[in-house]
Amino acid sequence: MLSKARELDAADPLAEYRERFDLPEGVIYLDGNSLGALPKATPARLEQVMRGEWGDGLIRSWNDADWITLPQRVGGKIAPLIGAQPHEVIVADSVSVNLFKLISAALKMRSDGSGGGRKVILSEPGNFPTDLYMIQGLEGQGLATQRLAERDVMTDALGEDVALLLLTHVHYKSGAMFDMAALTKAAHDVGALVLWDLSHTGGALPVDLNACGADFAVGCGYKYLNGGPGAPAYAFVAERHHDALEQPLSGWMGHAAPFDFSDDYAPAPGVDRLLCGTPSILAMSALEVGVELIAKVGVSRLWAKSRALSEFFRECLADAGVDLPLVSPDDPMQRGSQLSFRHPEAYALCQALIARGIIGDFRAPDILRLGFAPAYLRFEDMARTAEELADILATEAWDTPEFKQRAAVT
Repeated sequence: MLSKARELDAADPLAEYRERFDLPEGVIYLDGNSLGALPKATPARLEQVMRGEWGDGLIRSWNDADWITLPQRVGGKIAPLIGAQPHEVIVADSVSVNLFKLISAALKMRSDGSGGGRKVILSEPGNFPTDLYMIQGLEGQGLATQRLAERDVMTDALGEDVALLLLTHVHYKSGAMFDMAALTKAAHDVGALVLWDLSHTGGALPVDLNACGADFAVGCGYKYLNGGPGAPAYAFVAERHHDALEQPLSGWMGHAAPFDFSDDYAPAPGVDRLLCGTPSILAMSALEVGVELIAKVGVSRLWAKSRALSEFFRECLADAGVDLPLVSPDDPMQRGSQLSFRHPEAYALCQALIARGIIGDFRAPDILRLGFAPAYLRFEDMARTAEELADILATEAWDTPEFKQRAAVT
């Protein structure tokens, strides 16, 4: 399989982009779905921001280096990657905070103005925890009611009491993908709004929010957009909702005229009102580099290679005699840029791989998750990973106290 892998790498139209990332020698990185690799251009950009714009320009750089428009500028560069208009996307805060803002906004839009109206937020059990926790936080304040339904009966759970359908487009654990267009339409048919979490979608596979009629979306900047650990998130609000949008975190940067320093809040026009506090200039500058690189590669090409990588990896596993139960959908068109496998000692198995220079991750209770970030992964990486995984399983090399000792971050 190694010779076949090298032939595929030689013919890969995206092979040149691997050199745009700073990858450790001898490491196969299969965790770009948790933290993207470092673009080589990022350190130089941060050096410029720190020493030139901050060090020399000081506070003048809010104007001279146009720091003040970074949330809109980077949001505008993310927009075409997710099927949005530039003025519909803004970079701010974290996914969790943006979820809180947009869930609250949706509840306000579906209230009757007298404390009544729709309060049900519909999601699925096993959704990424922060999505559910944000619903539960609002539920604890008496503002929302959580309803959970399995994905095969999701449309049946949509009733006229539902204010918002909140789902993650690509499931973080299994990689299973929802039909965005169909579920958005089903929600709209009963008068509900829809909020999509794109954290495992943006920068990895094509999505067209406006073509699907989506109302809101959020996504993170540190996975497939390669913005760095804790990179800012982004939020999308369809243009048709801009005038009605009200969010509870009415910070000064979301004011129509923040430097008028008025005592009374007046929201900025459009999606700008989702801003809250002062933007993190270093973090947004790093994210901008990653976004520009992914945009240059092209999301459609990335997803095509991702599917090819994952299917070749499965072929390599079969050739090596590995038969781990696949949790992800069998059809590559129905999953995101990952493969997830079940094993009773998945954590130890993951640690054994890491000890051999192959970095994947574990998701409780028993999932080995391997992410395929095609901008910097090779087919040779797939063949070598399958070979090492087969050996670890055959020799039970994972069965040591060292590999079973849980770290704080898994």
